[in-house]
Amino acid sequence: MDHRVDEIDKRILYYLALDARNTATSEIADEMEVTPATIRNRIQQLEEQDILRGYPADIDYKSIEGYVTYQFSCTAPIPDRDRLAHSALEISGVVTVRELMTGTSNLTITAVGSDTDDISRIAGDLSDLGLEIDDESVIEGEYHTPYDPFGPENVPKGPSLTDFMNLAGQAEVVEFTVSEGAEIAEMTIEQAVDEGLMADEMLVVGIEREGDVLTPKGETVIQTGDVISLFSTGPLEKDALEVFGTQ
Repeated sequence: MDHRVDEIDKRILYYLALDARNTATSEIADEMEVTPATIRNRIQQLEEQDILRGYPADIDYKSIEGYVTYQFSCTAPIPDRDRLAHSALEISGVVTVRELMTGTSNLTITAVGSDTDDISRIAGDLSDLGLEIDDESVIEGEYHTPYDPFGPENVPKGPSLTDFMNLAGQAEVVEFTVSEGAEIAEMTIEQAVDEGLMADEMLVVGIEREGDVLTPKGETVIQTGDVISLFSTGPLEKDALEVFGTQ
């Protein structure tokens, strides 16, 4: 019989997606007011039902000298899509295959190569399988977050990242929505800088509020729901946006 996913299961899935390595069953048990044994049993049931399918490591291959990560958008004949997806996984260097419910570009394949020649070899192997490569590109970054509706109601859910752009050098521009409960909300930009909540290399270059575009100044107050355009002279650290409401 299919396993019925309840609120306890949802909370387990939320925290494992957030940080499986550092999630203790006792912490989830305390929050859900059950025993740690119950949480362990639920995890086992979720695994047995293939709802919880694994705990993949998040590896930044491009930080290893010479390695590059590519994404291939491929088209497989619909009757052969599932078979070709599994065959692609057997190619050395392919790390992820996603099947999409569409007629064209219905397989998204992520591959890691030691150099561009290795990527060319992988592309050739994919073509030899009978896949048509529609597009390919270098993956510069990949970001993950758990499914918010499965999490606690009192946890900030943002900010909602709506756009991201790499500029010349290592500069970046991000656009996001300030979440309810954000530490920086109701502060002026000047206060946020003075209190060290925004790094020196960060600059608020745009604010959209209720359909109006504001010109940011030192005395401008950041409010919940503001859509912020933020410029950074260098790469943003993983937790750089926490003060705007990230988890």
